[in-house]
Formats: sequence, C-alpha cells, structure tokens
Amino acid sequence: MPQFRLRDGAELYYETHGKGPPLFLVAGLGGDGRFWAPHLEELSRHFTVTVHDHRGTGRSTLSRISYSVAQMADDALQLIEGLGYDKVHWCGHSTGGAMGQVVAIEHGHRLDRLVLSATWGKTDAYFRRLFESRSLVLRELGPAAYTRSSALALHMPSWIRDHDAELVALEAKANETIPIPEIVLSRIAAITAHDQRDRLAAVRAPTLAICARDDVVTPLYFTEELVRLIPGARAHVLENGGHFYPNVHGAEFRRVMTSFLLES
Repeated sequence: MPQFRLRDGAELYYETHGKGPPLFLVAGLGGDGRFWAPHLEELSRHFTVTVHDHRGTGRSTLSRISYSVAQMADDALQLIEGLGYDKVHWCGHSTGGAMGQVVAIEHGHRLDRLVLSATWGKTDAYFRRLFESRSLVLRELGPAAYTRSSALALHMPSWIRDHDAELVALEAKANETIPIPEIVLSRIAAITAHDQRDRLAAVRAPTLAICARDDVVTPLYFTEELVRLIPGARAHVLENGGHFYPNVHGAEFRRVMTSFLLES
C-alpha cells in the first residue's frame, strides 16, 4: 500500500496507474480515491493516473486538525512534488474541484489542464443550508443516517431505484467509512467556507467544467459562473446524472475529459 509522508508526518494513501501524461483525479468530500475506480482502466490507457485518499479519509491518516480547502490542496501539491511531477492535468470532483481552483490560482505553474467536475466557486445560501442539514444529521443521528440521507442528494432518483442493495451495504458500513465524525464535520466546515470567486480570473490553465443539469448539490448555476469567470473556460452539461453523474454516464465523462486533455 503506497503511502506518501507529508511535511507534518501525516500520510496520504495513493495509487498510480498507466502510462502517459500525468493526471491527478481528486475526489470530493468523501475524499476516497476509490470513487474513481470505474474509470481507471480506460483513463490509464492515455495517462499516468494518480488517485489518493484525502487526509482524514479512507486509508490516509485520520488527522484531527482544522481542515480547509487550502490545506487539502497543499497536501495534494506535496504529493505531486513528491512523485516528481513538474506539471499535471487535474480533474477534481466537487471538493476536488474546489481544491483545483486553489492550485490553479496559487500554483498555476503546476497545472497543464484543469477539469472542474460538479463544483462551485463560492458558497451561497442554498449550499450552506444543504451542508448545515447534512452536518446536523451526522452530529445528531450518526454515520448511518448521514450516509442514508446524503444518498438522496448525491444520486439521481433512478440510480437509487436500481442500486438500493448497494446503498444498504454502504449504510451498514457507515461506521467504518466515517470512523471519526468530527473529521467529516470539520471538512464540511472547510468546504462551506470555500470562496475563490473573486480570484478565478487569475486561472490560466485551459479549463473544462462538467456537470449534470439535475445536480442538487452543486446546481448548474455554479458551473455557469465558473465558466463565466475563468478566462477561456468552457462547459459540458449532461442532461441528468445528479451530483455523482460519473457513476451514471461514465463513458461520456471519460470521452469528454480525455478529448479535452489530449487537445494539442
């Protein structure tokens, strides 16, 4: 199990697959690199793909710190440097996209191309209320209730209809996937504080923003704003798929992203 030691001694679990230009796939709030598992075989035909578990999640160190998007981005930058990459393509989903904005603005020389998947530039009242509710469920009712209720926001209804047994299994393992609820609550506080809207004009990496029209976690208007504020950015909008649209439309997600990253 490859582990990368950060400056403060915490460790990040990571995996590298394939050959070609380096591509970092960065997961969302759950932070678990296994989010990208269905895509690794295909993407590793074109890229050297790195996935990692964020600090505080999965197989990485469960640090009890005050989390921030900048800290999450810095952890990933340390991994990029540690693996010897001067530049990488970055595809960040949701929280991973928020991290990608920080990297693009503050360390733009590290990025070749940027894919922002189902993400946002600045929190608004809707986003804040949604995550206040999710935090309350975790705090008051525990991991199983949090996992159960979160699924209703993350997935499109027909996906839930067809994957009920899979969700039941996730709920049964919720205490394993959320071993320290306080860490998740700190990470939620970090993402609700995210605000790069006034700095997005500084992004210089060619940028593609992808989302689904029916996403209720990061609604379409967030992607529209990112494309409006990032110079030269363009969007690809799927008609449905929810927040976890890569689970529903994986082939289209990979096709659109690969085409963009391999443009000359």
